[in-house]
Amino acid sequence: MGLDGIPNGSIRPSRPGALDGPETDMGRRGNIGVLHAISLAIGLAALWWLLSGYTIPLILALGAGSIALVVYIAHRMDVIDHEGHPIHVTWRWATYMPWLGKEILMANIDVVKAVLSPKGRVHTSVFRTKATQKTELGHVIYANSITLTPGTVTLEVEDGVMIVHALTRGAADGLKSGEMDRRCTAVEGHPEEDR
Repeated sequence: MGLDGIPNGSIRPSRPGALDGPETDMGRRGNIGVLHAISLAIGLAALWWLLSGYTIPLILALGAGSIALVVYIAHRMDVIDHEGHPIHVTWRWATYMPWLGKEILMANIDVVKAVLSPKGRVHTSVFRTKATQKTELGHVIYANSITLTPGTVTLEVEDGVMIVHALTRGAADGLKSGEMDRRCTAVEGHPEEDR
């Protein structure tokens, strides 16, 4: 019996290595954990500087201290990994985002034409579309890409199938063609391969 009244050996961690602390966990993950932490710090610093715009040394030092504290806390919480901070998709975004921007622009034009058309081109539909992504991150990218594109909204994601509401037949046909699904799968990549 331990000092706290709990039998010795009766408390087990929820996952292997959970009680080892971040130091030993970081050693198991190697340089990937450090890369994620550095990437998080750079992203936070860029966001902080863009939003504040200050270049006064004291303010910069306080910002750096805040960023260091946030990265330390995130590290201690063990949330800096390929799921919580997916740097493995960073370079794939460079080709995906311009394509998505073009799709959003074209969909905006299509929605405006459908709404303002005297012939009534609005033909709503709800349909299912298969998501070929293998990870939750991939499903999130695909579902959010559908919702960001005007005229379509992802209603539900379950077991690799998206339930989508479309405002026009063109929007529905565009999704059913599978182009966005294919591109989201390419963005998703596979974190194991990138290490």
